[in-house]
Amino acid sequence: MSENASWLGRDIRRARRQGPAAVDRRQKIRLAGIVAHARATSPYYHELYRDLPERVTDPALLPVTDKKKLMANFDDWVGDRGITYEKVSAFGDDPELIGQRFLGKYMVATTSGTSGRRGLFILDDRYMAVTSALTSRALTSWLGPAGVLRATARGGRFAQLIATGGHYAGFAGYSRLVREGGWRARLIRAFSVHTPMAELVDRLNAYRPAIVIGYASTLMLLAAEQEAGRLRIDPLLVEPAGETMTTGDTDRIAAAFGAKVGTVYGATECAYLSYGCAAGWYHVNSDWAVVEPVDADHRPTPPGEFSHTVLVSNLANRVQPFLRYDLGDSVMVRPEPCPCGNPLPAIRVQGRAGDILTFPNGRGEDVSLAPLAFGTLFDRTPGVERFQIEQTARTTLRVRLLPADGADPDRVWQAACRELTRLLADNGLDGVSVERAAEPPRQAPGGKYRTVIPLA
Repeated sequence: MSENASWLGRDIRRARRQGPAAVDRRQKIRLAGIVAHARATSPYYHELYRDLPERVTDPALLPVTDKKKLMANFDDWVGDRGITYEKVSAFGDDPELIGQRFLGKYMVATTSGTSGRRGLFILDDRYMAVTSALTSRALTSWLGPAGVLRATARGGRFAQLIATGGHYAGFAGYSRLVREGGWRARLIRAFSVHTPMAELVDRLNAYRPAIVIGYASTLMLLAAEQEAGRLRIDPLLVEPAGETMTTGDTDRIAAAFGAKVGTVYGATECAYLSYGCAAGWYHVNSDWAVVEPVDADHRPTPPGEFSHTVLVSNLANRVQPFLRYDLGDSVMVRPEPCPCGNPLPAIRVQGRAGDILTFPNGRGEDVSLAPLAFGTLFDRTPGVERFQIEQTARTTLRVRLLPADGADPDRVWQAACRELTRLLADNGLDGVSVERAAEPPRQAPGGKYRTVIPLA
């Protein structure tokens, strides 16, 4: 069986037509397959699964994994013996290699995530193909046949609002698309979220996209620009991603742009995890992923109740298997069928909200910056193990840094301060002061680290 783009598209449509039993059957087959593959190619999983049955179709049999454990066992975790943490880290540190294939095969993505700790991710072609097929399915369902035709008539232009300058999943994927060419590369243009807002507005006005995809907090800032009349675009679809949104947020975006809004809940570990519906729920692509809401002891959380955390299994990526992986978010499964008619499991998500920071610019105006601008800045600063930024006054930022092992704390601070000062200056915020905190990043009562904390 060849899992090419055409086959994937047909299989996804067929599974949804056939209903929950067909989706569940595919999930069991794919879970058994990826567990067997992980055992055969990953020394870490070979040892972790040594007492399990030969064939595993029940995810609850698998031990729980998390980012800290997997990253600590990186060389034994990955399913290609040619991959090492040292090689991937060096590749991820080189901006000239963004979008190129690592070892001639894989895409590398780096992220600090919500924890403020850097992650290194290797994405194989199977994972990329499944992501593309499920994304296409979501776009078609959001737009409908008439919307697809209208988008095509307007040139099908996509504006992708992403963090640039590093091996972030969105930018690495876009750079790879441009490098390798093809018709998709001609339809998509990347717009950096690091661009000062006035310049970003001008560029989008000139481009006039039919579809806008980007981080939720950045899209909220652009909605305000559209409401003020400075941004003048008329997309058919706006797709927020990366941060949880309220119904009020999506309603505001829809009203500002006069467009449909399609929401996404996923992560670099499993980008295609779920897509939103008109009823305000996220539907899990459970033919290619397993989602388990659990309590603090990793016992199943009943439908209708928010979980302590959620365990995710990516059934596509064989080179770096994420199996029963603690993603850290709180989710709730809808106890009854979704009114939208989608047969896939429906969930609500609590957490990962974007924290927008707002500063006066000295001319009586407020300038707002999305949290992504700060997160990606520290992610690309060498020697930063963990970071936290807190706005302690209208014009003051307090920065808490935990340097990586072996890094010189003073040099790390100087590099971080220089980049942060440049970001502020680029946005006309020269009057904002940056303070170095003596204390390390603080953990929230729930156990997570908020990387960006706005003024109380």
